[in-house]
Amino acid sequence: MTEFWLISAPGEKTCQQTWEKLHAATSKNNNLAVSSKFNIPDLKVGTLDVLVGLSDELAKLDAFVEGVVKKVAQYMADVLEDSKDKVQENLLANGVDLVTYITRFQWDMAKYPIKQSLKNISEIIAKGVTQIDNDLKSRTSAYNNLKGNLQNLERKNAGSLLTRSLAEIVKKDDFVLDSEYLVTLLVVVPKLNHNDWIKQYETLAEMVVPRSSKTLHTVPCTQTSSDFLTTGHSKLKKPWLLDILGHLSRTLSPHQDCHTLTRKGVSLQTWASKLGHS
Repeated sequence: MTEFWLISAPGEKTCQQTWEKLHAATSKNNNLAVSSKFNIPDLKVGTLDVLVGLSDELAKLDAFVEGVVKKVAQYMADVLEDSKDKVQENLLANGVDLVTYITRFQWDMAKYPIKQSLKNISEIIAKGVTQIDNDLKSRTSAYNNLKGNLQNLERKNAGSLLTRSLAEIVKKDDFVLDSEYLVTLLVVVPKLNHNDWIKQYETLAEMVVPRSSKTLHTVPCTQTSSDFLTTGHSKLKKPWLLDILGHLSRTLSPHQDCHTLTRKGVSLQTWASKLGHS
């Protein structure tokens, strides 16, 4: 990383002579550094008492500005966490990279009029940096909220079929509608047990329509396992129209607890089922 020294040298007859002497000592003859002018206009210095009184305030302002600059840089690194190599090219000052800004520094007369006293100029700087700090806090909060919402959405779309929304997965055509004697059930099956489900779903309960199971969606494999969402049809003796979300146990062992949830005012029910029995 490039290191910069801000040097104030004893004056010759003119500023240009001082610059040429310093440049010859550090760059031209010894190749110790690359020197650039840092142009500061003649400011209204005021009296010694004014300078002494301002020195403490400038020290506090210097620490505050440095802290805000570091927070901006850290925030940029956090936002570009997946592209760390692009942090430097996005850290700009007045639209240029930091090295160019420092080596070609020009005093902004419009923002910081040199006819103003040093105290007024320092207050202008403090006000501007405070506004940047407040904007940073606001944007950080908005970014974190958006990031949190996105992560929640990703979890819902990529998480377990038992907890995520099925609105984008299940279609109207997947259901038997307007039937007095058939109802469509949605079942989440662990991928490892899919073959067991195909072999045994017809005997897990009474009146299951044979060969009615259909795979609707497969969750990609994760560190544990993935799930299948399947449908099946059941014959009912009453004209119920139910959407049922059933959970098949990972082991499909006898006496395993199963859960169903219906949307037509039927409460959550739990029952123990045995393979081949309702």
